[in-house]
Amino acid sequence: MALSGLKVMILEREKAYGTKTSSRNSEIIHAGMHYTPGSIKAKACVEGKQMLYDYCQGKQVDYNMLGKLIVASGKEEEEKLKRTRDTAVQNGVLDLEIIGRDEARSLEPELECTAALVSPSTGLVDSHGLMKTILGEAETCGAALALNTEFLSASTTGNRISIRTQDASTGEQHTVDTRYLVNSAGVAAHKVAHKIEGLPSSSIPPLYLAKGSYFTMKGESPFSRFVYPTPVDGGLGVHLTMDLRGQVKFGPDVEWVSEEDFGVDPARAPLFYESIRKYYPGLPEGSLQPAFASIRPKVAGPGQGKGDFVIQGHKEHGVRGLVNLFGIESPGLTSCLYLGEYVKNAVLS
Repeated sequence: MALSGLKVMILEREKAYGTKTSSRNSEIIHAGMHYTPGSIKAKACVEGKQMLYDYCQGKQVDYNMLGKLIVASGKEEEEKLKRTRDTAVQNGVLDLEIIGRDEARSLEPELECTAALVSPSTGLVDSHGLMKTILGEAETCGAALALNTEFLSASTTGNRISIRTQDASTGEQHTVDTRYLVNSAGVAAHKVAHKIEGLPSSSIPPLYLAKGSYFTMKGESPFSRFVYPTPVDGGLGVHLTMDLRGQVKFGPDVEWVSEEDFGVDPARAPLFYESIRKYYPGLPEGSLQPAFASIRPKVAGPGQGKGDFVIQGHKEHGVRGLVNLFGIESPGLTSCLYLGEYVKNAVLS
């Protein structure tokens, strides 16, 4: 939006930017095979993936297109692979291939499965480097980042929005007058929305918090690609990824919670060993270490399906100049540039 000539102020409640959902994830650039055809998630992921690769290439943000295998154990999960491939085709992802056990093991000798779905365009991005680059571009165009700034409320008068904020360090309050307000507060987006006067509460979708814990593994990765099981309710299963330094991590699992909690319970390790050894039976005992946890803001709860990104403008809620974003979880990182364009167009239209 700053690149479009608008004066932009970014209100950040924390002491640094990107410390929650934006950085507490697997840093994967998703291909787009898991999302309901026709959904915002599907379109944002597929188009956003290419936008992100192009951006990283042009701006020298570290990334690596390693590819991934989604693995099946038995006939039932093999049918899931076929359905995933069919969904991918409907979403415009045409580079997937189902291979048998022997071919999968020729690619990854430590792997155990009966079949695998190969996704060559899945990759990895330095999320911190990406955020730093995007922020730098915005600031070059005049955007200002206000850290330690808590959103207290907003009210509208005509075509203007008055925002009241508070310095989290000093308690000092300020008022910002603006024409546009974009609520992209992640896990806190629902709380922000409830503090906007005139916004119908009926327009705010339900919020479900899915905590995901991660464990790291000592030593080098036994795999050259990412390895995913077939999806589970609320997530993509405990998968194996590596960061750009080669650090192996497993996760996230799905734990439905009522409030933010970023601690990792070491007692969850046995569940991780059990899940991982279905596709990596050689995982050494004692090799997993608690790493970090994420909180994914979802608009669909347990047993309610995948849910979609919810992006609302004036037509949806009746408040001029306001754009709300709810449920921006995975594949939010992959989709970030697409969503930026989407919101910009919603604001400027």
